[in-house]
Amino acid sequence: MALTVSHVVGGYSQIPVLKDISFDVRDGELVGLIGLNGAGKSTTINHIIGLLTPHKGKITLNGVTIAQDSQAYKQQIAYIPETPVLYQELTLREHLEMTMMAYDLDQDQAWVTAKQLLKTFRLANKLDWFPANFSKGMKQKVMIVCAFLTQAKLYIIDEPFLGLDPLAVNDLLNLIEERKKQGASILMSTHVLDTAQRYCDRFVLLHSGQVEAEGTLNDLRQALPKAGESLSDIYLSMTEVDRA
Repeated sequence: MALTVSHVVGGYSQIPVLKDISFDVRDGELVGLIGLNGAGKSTTINHIIGLLTPHKGKITLNGVTIAQDSQAYKQQIAYIPETPVLYQELTLREHLEMTMMAYDLDQDQAWVTAKQLLKTFRLANKLDWFPANFSKGMKQKVMIVCAFLTQAKLYIIDEPFLGLDPLAVNDLLNLIEERKKQGASILMSTHVLDTAQRYCDRFVLLHSGQVEAEGTLNDLRQALPKAGESLSDIYLSMTEVDRA
């Protein structure tokens, strides 16, 4: 078991956004974190990566909590945020070198991986570019390359398809499949539901800070029999609850 979120209550103030949520992400699987805006997806991610501390409950990654060993916990995670976060004064090459140092990677082997990723995402000739030279989609590709350079145990990907061209989306999905086969665990938040339905092994449906349903698409259909057959139908049924 890679990630276990157990009875977590938390948020940005004393009034909790998350209300006793529990789910897991197992080795070698892609779990889709699905929910309306304000359902608690970003808050959940921020608790997992350590930006927020739960009011109650526990988050463990391969048996380690952030309180027990912050470095060992965080070095298992690679995070791709919805909005790219790059250092304006660093080139692409320097971003990669900083990632290698942060994760204590073997430089020679890391550069082999980096060159493969740079070629895949068509960034190989841009190593000396600064972020100001990149489009939004290219910045997103830089974040993807830095994350998948790490060989992390858990990848957390927040709305990864925004700003990516169709070729880059396909490249990312292939990369996710490759890392799954190597045993990595992936938690992905997305509103691109048709893609999530095709590629995710399981889903966690958040609604108003609670886990509405969890499991495979068939599990969701059984848990919410009136919602519909597709992931999109199930998602839209939650909007109808909010409008009622």
